[in-house]
Amino acid sequence: MRAIVATQPGGPEVLEIRELPTPTPGPGEVLVEVAATAVNRADVLQRMGFYPPPAGASDIIGLECSGTVAQLGEGVEGWAVGDAVCALLAGGGYASHVVVPAGQLMPVPDGVDLVTAAALPEVACTVWSNVFMLAGLEAGDRFLVHGGAGGIGTHAIQVASALGARVYTTAGSAEKLATCAELGADVTINYRTDDFVAVLKADGGADVILDNMGAKYLDGNVAALATGGRLVIIGMQGGVKGELNIAALLTKRGAVHATSLRARPTEEKALICADVVENVWPLVADGQVVPIVHATLPLEQAAEAHRLIDSGDHVGKILLTVS
Repeated sequence: MRAIVATQPGGPEVLEIRELPTPTPGPGEVLVEVAATAVNRADVLQRMGFYPPPAGASDIIGLECSGTVAQLGEGVEGWAVGDAVCALLAGGGYASHVVVPAGQLMPVPDGVDLVTAAALPEVACTVWSNVFMLAGLEAGDRFLVHGGAGGIGTHAIQVASALGARVYTTAGSAEKLATCAELGADVTINYRTDDFVAVLKADGGADVILDNMGAKYLDGNVAALATGGRLVIIGMQGGVKGELNIAALLTKRGAVHATSLRARPTEEKALICADVVENVWPLVADGQVVPIVHATLPLEQAAEAHRLIDSGDHVGKILLTVS
């Protein structure tokens, strides 16, 4: 099979295409012939040597893919060779073939083509597991998502809006904020010029905050919570160490959750994927949630895709196609 490998930790230039043995699915696993994969911020961290795969996972970069079932492992039921699927991965997406635990396969949503479906698994599973399954966002709640123009943000805005939340988001330019508004954000906040804490406080605070910045926004996020609010931290772009004002959190009767998806047990991921298919795929099928794709490049141009992610100029997802 063809795969992109990082020859050493470093910049996008360390990504090279190689010929590697095609993996064989074990019991409970499925071999997928990949049509497309998507580039995530975690991929950049792995390329730089800061985010190694979990034990037993492929060391090839790539946390999601779409494609067709090529081979079934022992004991797999409910899938057949040739089925169109998308999948949540612990690694291995930047390749022509990847082995996936059967529970992490999902059907391609109605109305979405096979390549575009690669933009959905990671964002859908991340947003649904954290914002809804963990933090319990409900209709009428105030929801703040930071980085609204990114892959996570563009998806979170649409799902939360479709399910009746009042959506607030931050972004760094007028163009990106306009896109967020088009996707359903009720209030857009320029993080370069505006104070998101003041905006949220004026409206009573956020019931749920989804944050990818980590330490940099910790104080502000706690201050922006409503009474009983839940802060969910899923990234560390703004640093790994912050000082938590416990008195402020106690006053809010709030909660801070820090979660990751990649290293969870396969059983947990299977439950999340099933919940996504039940609750999110119908929203995609009827057009309330649309995959936002900034650019589609061939797998061989993975380095260029990483440069685009590094620049921060994209809106939504960047896809890599496998011919």
